[in-house]
Amino acid sequence: MNSRFSLAVLPRTERGRPLVLSASPDGNKIVYCHGHSVIIREVDSPQYADIYTQHACDVNVAKYSPSGFYIASADKSGKVRIWDTVNAEHILKNEFQPLSGPIYDLAWSGDNQRMVVVGQGREKFGHVFLTDTGTSNGDISGQSRPINSCDFKSTRPFRIITGSEDNTAAVYEGPPFKFSGSKTEHTRYCQVVRYSKNGHHWASAGFDGHVYLYDGKDSSPLGTVVDGKAAHEGGIYGLDWNPESTQFVTASGDKKCKIWDLETKQVVATYDMGDDVASQQLGCIWVNGTIISVSLSGNLNYLDPRSPPKPRMIVEGHNKPITAFAQKPDQPSRVFTGSSDGRVIQWDTEQGLGKEIKNNRTCQVNALAWQSPSLYAATMDDVLSGMTFEDSKVTITPEMRLEEFKYSVSESKLPAQARGMAELGSSQVLVLIQNALLIFENGNIVKEEKLPYEASCLAASEKHNQVIIGEAAPGQNIYVYNLKNTAESIHTVALSGSPTSIAFSPCQSSFVTTDSNRKVTLFKAGSFDKAHTKDWGFHTAKVLCAAFSPNGHYVASGGLDCSIILWSVDEPSKHHILLAAHTQSPITRIAWLDDSSVLSTGQDGNVKIWNASWKK
Repeated sequence: MNSRFSLAVLPRTERGRPLVLSASPDGNKIVYCHGHSVIIREVDSPQYADIYTQHACDVNVAKYSPSGFYIASADKSGKVRIWDTVNAEHILKNEFQPLSGPIYDLAWSGDNQRMVVVGQGREKFGHVFLTDTGTSNGDISGQSRPINSCDFKSTRPFRIITGSEDNTAAVYEGPPFKFSGSKTEHTRYCQVVRYSKNGHHWASAGFDGHVYLYDGKDSSPLGTVVDGKAAHEGGIYGLDWNPESTQFVTASGDKKCKIWDLETKQVVATYDMGDDVASQQLGCIWVNGTIISVSLSGNLNYLDPRSPPKPRMIVEGHNKPITAFAQKPDQPSRVFTGSSDGRVIQWDTEQGLGKEIKNNRTCQVNALAWQSPSLYAATMDDVLSGMTFEDSKVTITPEMRLEEFKYSVSESKLPAQARGMAELGSSQVLVLIQNALLIFENGNIVKEEKLPYEASCLAASEKHNQVIIGEAAPGQNIYVYNLKNTAESIHTVALSGSPTSIAFSPCQSSFVTTDSNRKVTLFKAGSFDKAHTKDWGFHTAKVLCAAFSPNGHYVASGGLDCSIILWSVDEPSKHHILLAAHTQSPITRIAWLDDSSVLSTGQDGNVKIWNASWKK
């Protein structure tokens, strides 16, 4: 198995905290952080991503070296890791501990030999050192509060600038670097400082909504830019220069991005990113002819400097663990995922594009089910939301905006949290709660059957008119019910552990169960006998999910061990293991898009699509 697409997790954002983006020297890739991971994503084809997961705690910032051969990433413990970008293994070059607290920003010198890091250390708020040895190359002092931002002048004579929570921007000359002076124009936190690409100018921006410009060599003031009373009505979180160093872009909490001309100091273009809190802009970067900004929602907004005022493309997805999955039977490439923050995303897996479906909920999605033309989502606040599409075959394009999805939302109150859902026929949806099975039709409960045990999972068969329900831990049984009379189970099967998922084959002649004892078990539907005597127990931790291929010949499973295993139904003694499919992350859902494509979702928020050719 090898990766086809990595529909990567979006940046993890925090309100009021700038988010730092970086780009490769050629401008073809951007880098951002999420949790313990560093995401390297292609600009023109964002469905291709590489994910680095070697940090032991949350990563705050990562940046390419000017040569492009290395990336330096820094985390909240004050540790910096420098690793190569050439090999798929991302071999570690050096690891240093320059600060004793979180690092918020870092910058390389133009010769790749020096690095400055800033943040919230105990003894100091910044440090500059040699990247080969870690030896100190000066002193970052002169500011009295944590430092939010830093940058290195790309040309000689080298200079360092920093922006601090004491409202000042500081300048350092060297090497070795020493404090040269500070700029006190800002009246609130200085959030970002950046040199122009040619090093001739630099700019500082802050919470006060102002941007101040300075000469790159001697840091003499060159004025400010104003659009009204200030540059922005809200705090500024991001600033970056165009490759020609003639213009720069700013991103603000007032939900706008603006392009400014250096010579005239006038605003050239304004991008209105929305009117809700999630549209606040926390960072930006100018790569070649494209500006990419990050919203508080985590969305990546592609801005064309030649065609304001709306983004030309928005890369959407998840930035929280994925907890639910559904697939459209007549369009297997159209899938839906739900996450722990209530977000529901519709994916076109052929193009690698995703668009959010607003369901008016902000808590965890426990289960999803597609019942044409509606998508049903059960959330942790005991609500079943039905999103009914006007056009069930709508396609996704990069230019498509959220308002182009035409659907209505209805809600039904559940007696308790949903444990699982399954569609049945063309009109019914089964919802499993803690001690009952609910049958919905057109969004209304038509039947409720109490269960004498606590339930964990279910699967339904229209062909056999049956539903199979798994018993929650510490129980180890699955119970089979006839849907015409669900009062009592017609069959009970004991597993080796507590059942975690159940799935029928496409022809519904067999079904597979997964359990907490690392087992994947194949049964014959109808007789409920085991389909073979082989022990499918090669997972090393609890198995969480399994699914049949469309032709019914293979089963894919995933679990807490972060691995995917392919099992052969026809030759039960054969299997293939893909270790660390989602590195350091349990696999929460798995599905087949076709007989050679497997989709997996993880607690890391990533959606991955794998080429799953079976080798004899």
